[in-house]
Amino acid sequence: MNFKYVIIGGSAGGIGAVEAIRGIDKTGSIAVISEESAPQYSKPMISKYVSDGAKFEEIIDRPFKFWEENSVSLLSGKRVIRVDIPTKEVILEDNTKISFEKLLITTGGRPIIPKIEGADKREVHTFTSLIDAKRLLEKLPEVAHVVVVGGGLIGVSLAEALVKLRKNVTIVELKDRVLSLILDAEGSSLVAQAVEQAGIKIITGHSMAKILGRKDSEATVGGITLDDGTELRCDLVVLAIGVTPRIEMVNPSQIKINRGVVVDRFMATSAPDVYACGDAAEAFDFTWEDFRLLPLWPLAYIGGRIAGSNMAGVKTEYPGGTQMSALNYFDLPVISVGVVSPAENGTYEILLTLDQEKRTYRKIVLRDNLIKGMILIGKIDNAGVIFDLLKNKINVAEFKDKILSDDFGLVHLTDPLRQEMLRRN
Repeated sequence: MNFKYVIIGGSAGGIGAVEAIRGIDKTGSIAVISEESAPQYSKPMISKYVSDGAKFEEIIDRPFKFWEENSVSLLSGKRVIRVDIPTKEVILEDNTKISFEKLLITTGGRPIIPKIEGADKREVHTFTSLIDAKRLLEKLPEVAHVVVVGGGLIGVSLAEALVKLRKNVTIVELKDRVLSLILDAEGSSLVAQAVEQAGIKIITGHSMAKILGRKDSEATVGGITLDDGTELRCDLVVLAIGVTPRIEMVNPSQIKINRGVVVDRFMATSAPDVYACGDAAEAFDFTWEDFRLLPLWPLAYIGGRIAGSNMAGVKTEYPGGTQMSALNYFDLPVISVGVVSPAENGTYEILLTLDQEKRTYRKIVLRDNLIKGMILIGKIDNAGVIFDLLKNKINVAEFKDKILSDDFGLVHLTDPLRQEMLRRN
């Protein structure tokens, strides 16, 4: 089979690429290859699918006819085992060869599974796909206590979903706090309080050393042992340690790879006519001013659109993304963007205010009077204005003493800056 455009991955990056290509090239043949049978759903919504019993129609990211309406040959339920860049071929598990003129690798990430004793027992789950969510839902009626290994975004979101279903939940996190990649110690403490008040137990500073079997069935999960010897009894274990780029089908001798596939500001790889985006690629972070892994759904979509435009011949530069999380755990809203825990020896200025009683926390990270990161918890009304200042690298020297105020907004900006922001939005 021969196609002008081949996209490996039918999630956010693939959707963005298809839309961009079809906006430029109405007739060029497109093939999308996806291991999943329903690749157009929103992965950030799968915890809602579990907790609220949402129907699949409520979490799809595009209509069912999306691929058909865009004249896409969808190869679902197919796994790519190798990409041969010199011959411009993608080889599937059944040895089918698909030729391409332009290729996009947007394969996402695969869950990290620790190499520990007992990891192969029944009722050890991961939670990164709709298939994972469905398998978990099938087992939950028989389950009373769940251990979630990992206190990051996936782990805490799943724990919230499970406690809404009246399950006993314990989070085990190796770091000294939950959500350590997006929050500092103060912010994490506020979220942890909300999580624990909902009945979830949090154990930090420890890792899982072994998965135990049941007394009546050694092959089925009955508990875990921590690195200090503590035993926790449970009926099911969910591994939510994180994800790593799915790039095993790519030969490092044919394309530059670091932690993920290395791309430039046009989402192009080191190989001609090959692009990458999403969790599989290291894209430009405008707050760190460097190329990094940024496994975020919205950025995968934007990266896909940039890649698709360039694949179709319209040179388009990626503006860059950064770490961005908008959460709401147990009615506690949280916004985290960019650099939130800079090195102590860095040239950063920190503005912050914390009110434990009101459960509000605001932190602004500055360098040379430019906002490089922020954490807003509890009260997030002015997040949009602050993010605009961050994204557009606006010097805030004239009004930085007002940024933490409850009513900070457009009124505090200079007239020219206010008019410029209004035009952008």
